[in-house]
Amino acid sequence: MSDLLIARSLFGTTMGFHIIHATIGVGLPLMMICAELLYQKTKDPDYVVMAKRWTKTFAILLGVGIPTGTIAGTQLSLLWPGFMEVIGRVMALPFQIEIYAFFVEALFMSIYVYAAERIKPWMRLASLFLVALGALASAVLITNVHAFQGTPAGFDVVNGEIVNVDPWKAFFNPSFFVTATHVALSAYVVGAFVVAMVAAFKLIRAEHGTRIYKFHQKALTLSLIVGGIFSLLTAVNGHASAQMLHEYQPEKLAAAEGLFETQSHAPLAIGGVTDKETESVKYAIEIPWALSFLAGNSFDTVVKGLNEWPENEWPPLFTHTLFNGMVFIGTFLILIAVLGLLWKKLFKKPNYPKWLLWSLVASGPLSILAMEFGWIFACTGRQPWNIYRVLPTADSVTSQTNLGPLFALFVAVYVILAAAALFVLLHYFKKNPVEKDFARAETKGVPLFSSNT
Repeated sequence: MSDLLIARSLFGTTMGFHIIHATIGVGLPLMMICAELLYQKTKDPDYVVMAKRWTKTFAILLGVGIPTGTIAGTQLSLLWPGFMEVIGRVMALPFQIEIYAFFVEALFMSIYVYAAERIKPWMRLASLFLVALGALASAVLITNVHAFQGTPAGFDVVNGEIVNVDPWKAFFNPSFFVTATHVALSAYVVGAFVVAMVAAFKLIRAEHGTRIYKFHQKALTLSLIVGGIFSLLTAVNGHASAQMLHEYQPEKLAAAEGLFETQSHAPLAIGGVTDKETESVKYAIEIPWALSFLAGNSFDTVVKGLNEWPENEWPPLFTHTLFNGMVFIGTFLILIAVLGLLWKKLFKKPNYPKWLLWSLVASGPLSILAMEFGWIFACTGRQPWNIYRVLPTADSVTSQTNLGPLFALFVAVYVILAAAALFVLLHYFKKNPVEKDFARAETKGVPLFSSNT
């Protein structure tokens, strides 16, 4: 591996690990808000127990997300000095604001966990809303830097010097709103289906008709409603994302669909593998004219093919597989959410069949996988540019060599962190089963949220 590839792999591994915790950290607070709202409306203690247990999960994952986020920030400076030079002069604003977003999230998370029984109901809700807002703002602000990499704005380069800097124009770059919306919606999808995964697994093991069964059934229904809604919204936003690529990064769209020749009435390739030799997507199912419509809301839209650019400026052709994987999983999540809700509400079935529950168990890791596919697609699809058409990746990397041992050490650290987080989660919930939380919630004077046995 070249030093450039090792540097990319090291940072990519860091972000790939961190983004799991960060994404769940954005999505889970919405589930906590929904449970808290349902509790205050119905006074059903099951919902406050859900809120408490999801809060503990959020706190444990936040404990891993914070150091890995710090590592990612450090690696940006050490591995990509050329990139940070441009960011420092043009795009420092999101990094500065993100610190305050994190402070808001951490502060009101502490209030909700340790003062939930001492403050008024509206204060509990206000605390949770501010936790969710801080988590969302933190993710959106960091994502804004990524949007800037794809659609840089707010500066000019004259004779190799950065001039005419406009920080706000850089902040509100052309792809900011589409990218930020996609990140937010997909985070809520992941949060909901991670909850659905746990609830479905517990339903498989619980005795039908017991309170434990009904508790997890309520959690599953809530997660399917939230997950189904945001999966649909993510799909709608995906259409806007494709149009953004068509306008600002056409070669990424061409690579995503394995399109080599510029054409109108371009077909949409579903599945298959991109073959550079034959300039086609082998084994794909083609939908005639669909790509042109996706790109410009018209079958006459001309979509540029990869042959418009020299081969050394092509994104990696495996982005087609990443894009398809993301779309396939997103479609599956929509269908499984609709089927899960219809099974109870329309078909009036007393319980879920095992095959449906196992499909819902799979929805959690699949939603995370789709998010990873999307992130890798967004970053590798921009290659060979670190900042699109401004700064090549090869020109922004550190001159430091011998990064291989560092890469291996960080991979070991992430394995240890993942194992530790999993151990703490399993240990905590084994020591604090749902039955104990039921008893705490129904006994006056006994704290629920601040209990940690």
